[in-house]
Amino acid sequence: MTSESEDLLPGTRRALLHRIAVAQTEGRTPSLVGGVLRDGRVLWTGSRTGLEEAAAPGADAQYRIGSITKTFTAVLVMRLRDEGLLDLGDPLEKHLPGTEVGEVTIAQLLAHSGGLGAEAPAPWWERTPGSLRPSLPDVIGEGARMHPPGRLFHYSNPGYTLLGSLVEALRGMSWEEALRREVLEPLGLHRTSAQPQEPYARGWAVHPWADALLPEPAEDLGLMAPAGQLWSTAADLLRFAWFLAEGDERVLGAASVREMRTPAVPAAAGDWSGTYGLGMQITRSGERTLVGHCGSLPGFLAGLWVCVEEGVAAVALANATSGPLPGPAAAELVRIVADAEPRFPDPWRPAGEVDTRLLALAGPWYWGTHAYGLRLTSDGGLTLDLLRGGGRGSRFVAAGEDAWTGLDGYYAGETLRVVRRPDGAVGHLDLGSFVFTREPYEPGDAVPGGVDEGGWRGI
Repeated sequence: MTSESEDLLPGTRRALLHRIAVAQTEGRTPSLVGGVLRDGRVLWTGSRTGLEEAAAPGADAQYRIGSITKTFTAVLVMRLRDEGLLDLGDPLEKHLPGTEVGEVTIAQLLAHSGGLGAEAPAPWWERTPGSLRPSLPDVIGEGARMHPPGRLFHYSNPGYTLLGSLVEALRGMSWEEALRREVLEPLGLHRTSAQPQEPYARGWAVHPWADALLPEPAEDLGLMAPAGQLWSTAADLLRFAWFLAEGDERVLGAASVREMRTPAVPAAAGDWSGTYGLGMQITRSGERTLVGHCGSLPGFLAGLWVCVEEGVAAVALANATSGPLPGPAAAELVRIVADAEPRFPDPWRPAGEVDTRLLALAGPWYWGTHAYGLRLTSDGGLTLDLLRGGGRGSRFVAAGEDAWTGLDGYYAGETLRVVRRPDGAVGHLDLGSFVFTREPYEPGDAVPGGVDEGGWRGI
């Protein structure tokens, strides 16, 4: 058993290693490695192995990560969007003709809402050579549409094969080369690759009714590679998780990774525990929202989660076809750190400058009789929150003179405008046709429907 740590209390370190040990024992996996990152810094890695002749794997040992590969592929597609080479609403046919499913949009493929089948035609694509599926028709198969596009979430591995082929068509290079140049090298993920590189774990099947092992083949998936080919390490995946939380202008900015983390489809029928964004799974763990992805291929299981609000990410990797549950284990690693050692808030600091025109907007506002508070933020934006009972609150970012755009909540994408009087003083706020005044139904202001001349009265 090995572990490395920094800046965690001894009790926290022991709890993390205990969770890895339990997952390895109860999951009956030859080895399991985990790690935790906070605010961009790896705080802990630990591992356990049941193979007597092997040393416990470190944070630099490669495991196959299966469908976590899809998140990498989605990043490549989002880069194409940000460069103006495609729109997420484009039908696939516009950029990759002749697939027979060309009416499905790029966004639907990213979010698994294109209605395509879950798997490629037989034989089992994860355990057979990719050379058996040399063309897209061999991957998609007949009767590829299981559901009307855009209606519901239906996980589709062939959908991500199409996205990988889309990347190749628009970049003029292989998916693997585009990934290396555009994502892996800029982020410093030097131990993430399409083919295994020593040191790496071997994949095993564990007999369900006996403590016996069977080696699993490690096939090159060919065209299906964008859905599940990659090998990576705990250390690399933690760095990638931090990118998914913060963004990196060399690859994707913060706004684009935030878009990837935003739910894009309804939850699957009968499952309200989570949903899917653009290449990212979104789930609830207790009171926390986690984003990331889980993955599996014969011989391997993987889980990667990040809680953006807490700044904590965790990964768990195992080399068994079934048994251990790296997804829940990684979620538990996040919980252990976040609960045992809560994040210190950033210190409050006064603003460097105060814009008096903005300061005139701060304070209470009323939509009808609903009381709101408008507060200035240090980055020049605004927050608008209902003062009692929760409800329609949002953050706003500056969008020109006397205008702000909603970032989240009910008013996401809506424009908040200041309407000034002839003398330049603030009159009222207009937010998507809603009028906010300094007093409830303030006489003389632009209250829709007017204000009764008799004013406020008792019974």
